[in-house]
Amino acid sequence: MQVQTQFSIFLVNKPGVLAQVTTALAKAKVNIIALTLVDSSEHGVLRIVCADDAEKVRRILGKANDQFTETEVLTMELANRPGNFAAVVEKLAAAHININYAYCTGGARGGKTMAIFKVADLKKALRVLKPAKSPGKDARVRVKASPRRRR
Repeated sequence: MQVQTQFSIFLVNKPGVLAQVTTALAKAKVNIIALTLVDSSEHGVLRIVCADDAEKVRRILGKANDQFTETEVLTMELANRPGNFAAVVEKLAAAHININYAYCTGGARGGKTMAIFKVADLKKALRVLKPAKSPGKDARVRVKASPRRRR
């Protein structure tokens, strides 16, 4: 679990505009770890979280003359299993933390997925979701899925 910069890029809704932005990032060898695109009739908003440092992404987007904003989001690697996402949002709900929006990357079966959360209170969310540290253990968040029902 970590806090990362998300870029929201405002795109004209016409063919090739998304390709221009993603190609500029690809040529600079920027790895996009998560993205979502929402549209309206006139424009779209591309939200991306990148593995590279925010300054590099900021420079590339600035050169491409794209309008964009930045915000801090909470990113979490989850096992790609039923109930893992629900367990995280249940913890946030129990702590009365509003989720403004969230999205996940596609994950391979049995693999990992990246969950992105834009929350109203980032510091409180970090406290609530902080993993219990065990000596010698990896500090990544491990969320147990709800028990499976047997038929």
